[in-house]
Amino acid sequence: MCGIAGLLQLNGQLPSEHMIRDMMAVIHHRGPDDGKLWVGDRVGLGFRRLSIIDVAEGAQPLSNEDDSIWLIFNGEIYNYMELREDLIARGHQFKTHTDTEVIVHLYEEYGEDCVHHLRGMFGIAIWDRNKQQLFIARDHFGIKPVYYYRNEDVFAFGSEIKSILTVPGVPRKLNMNSFYNYLTFQYVPDPDTMYEGIHKLPPAHSITIPFQGEPKLRKYWDPMFDPVDRPLAQVLDEIRHVMKDSVEHHLHSEVQRGCFLSSGIDSTITSTMMRSVEPIKTFSVGFEGPNNETIISRDTARQIDTEHFERMITQEMYFDAVPRAIWHLDEPVADPSAIALYEVARLAKEHVTVVLSGEGADELFGGYRIYREPHSLRYLDWMPDGMKGSVNAMLRKLPNFYGKNYLMRGTTPLEQRFLGNANIFSDDAKPELLRVTAEQLASFTKPFDKAGEYYARTKHLDPVSRMQYIDMNLWMPGDILAKADKLTMAHSLELRVPFLDRKVFDVARTIPMKYRIAEGTTKYALRQAMNGIVPDSILNRPKLGFPVPMRDWLRTDRAGIMWEQISASGIDPIVNLTQVEDMFRRHQAGQGDYSRKIWTLYVFALWHNTYIKNSNIAFSANHS
Repeated sequence: MCGIAGLLQLNGQLPSEHMIRDMMAVIHHRGPDDGKLWVGDRVGLGFRRLSIIDVAEGAQPLSNEDDSIWLIFNGEIYNYMELREDLIARGHQFKTHTDTEVIVHLYEEYGEDCVHHLRGMFGIAIWDRNKQQLFIARDHFGIKPVYYYRNEDVFAFGSEIKSILTVPGVPRKLNMNSFYNYLTFQYVPDPDTMYEGIHKLPPAHSITIPFQGEPKLRKYWDPMFDPVDRPLAQVLDEIRHVMKDSVEHHLHSEVQRGCFLSSGIDSTITSTMMRSVEPIKTFSVGFEGPNNETIISRDTARQIDTEHFERMITQEMYFDAVPRAIWHLDEPVADPSAIALYEVARLAKEHVTVVLSGEGADELFGGYRIYREPHSLRYLDWMPDGMKGSVNAMLRKLPNFYGKNYLMRGTTPLEQRFLGNANIFSDDAKPELLRVTAEQLASFTKPFDKAGEYYARTKHLDPVSRMQYIDMNLWMPGDILAKADKLTMAHSLELRVPFLDRKVFDVARTIPMKYRIAEGTTKYALRQAMNGIVPDSILNRPKLGFPVPMRDWLRTDRAGIMWEQISASGIDPIVNLTQVEDMFRRHQAGQGDYSRKIWTLYVFALWHNTYIKNSNIAFSANHS
């Protein structure tokens, strides 16, 4: 696991080594073991290394035999040994035993289609000297990040935005449309970022940048569901086989490895299958109170026989970590569980260099409780669409009554009610909150516009599959994987996610809806497949996530500290702070739960203070 950064000088100049070193320095945490660069032609490539595979020979940037291709690569390729054998049979000669060099020869053999052969997580940059073009690709699910910026003089890219921000001339300007959408999603959906002019390369995309000519963005894969009706027993056998295969492939490394273990089934599956191969260490964190995850994970670790480590997160620890986590995230991600992830990664790094985790299981196998909604609304399916629209319009004019919300949702088309696992501020609430003109509001791309392109592709699918596809393209890369990468790499810890494997998805995509949501539970097929493998006490446990007690904390003195930080962050020209102060007052008076809204604004305010108001790139030099 590593960090990449680089420049293509479109003005024909040679990039300075000093500039590349600056880009590398701010991502030292991604690769503290080594750092090298290569400058040639009009390109500079920088690399920070966390040594995992071929520790002795795995330095980058890496070239082919005649130095016509230069590559930097962040990630792990789990099928690289099979690919290496095939490439040797085709006449390629290797000088290392790294997965990195496999990509070099794959590119020689297949060009930009090399991505179709890769099973793993990756952010890749290749300079092709013969074609005078830069080729950049991101893995199928978006596990590893790639960002880029382009003006008339330079194309800059990197694993983290902070590398790009070191490049002279790159502006630090807030993208107001991104902020508008962040208020709903609690993250910025790709390809946008919170910075004007800086973009995320979406999952399963590549971009080719010729020295002369326009960049070409290409989508090379689509995580589309395609249910195939077949016996449940066959589905369960497929799941067991492919998960065992994926976990075994994800174990390849030359350093110590362990596994995150929460109270839920996903991390328990990963830990149990990993433990069946080798002795392992497991790690969990929790908060004091009735939903303390460490109690459950401790018992699970005992049952599956792991060496277990845990840590309680106090309110003081939590808020002490927030500024550091926001610095590492590059842009605001207002998921309260992100700080718990930061802390469990810190704990794990004290013992291992690689951890496996359960991210992606909910999106692939249908794990979120909201996926049960179409079944609960089935009693209104008899209504024609026209009648639903009329009933919905009438309901909007009526005062609240028991059952109104159910009727409202049941008469609202899926495409107009579901945006994913977070929907913090509605568009109706934003005009009073934001200091923007009506013209600006009218010009913004809205959250349902973002989701609309994915709904348009899935009209042939059942509602649950459509919801999963939305989450695969929005929630998972924007929230789940963004925080997973940044907050583990903050501690120079490599995170691997065996559920997000192409072969696992090939099975999951074909599972009929009746086997995903069934018998009142989610992930039904996955749970049934693990019967007899994971402890019975975990098999049907409802999903908790990291239950952060934010609602209670905001009714203590902590609220005053947070309000002061928001007030001093410099966001008052764009946010009506009177509205924010009123949320604090109402929350503390017990007039509603405003904790998620306050947290969303608080995270944005701290990010704005760090990256826009104070331009504090070097924050983490002494604070990671």
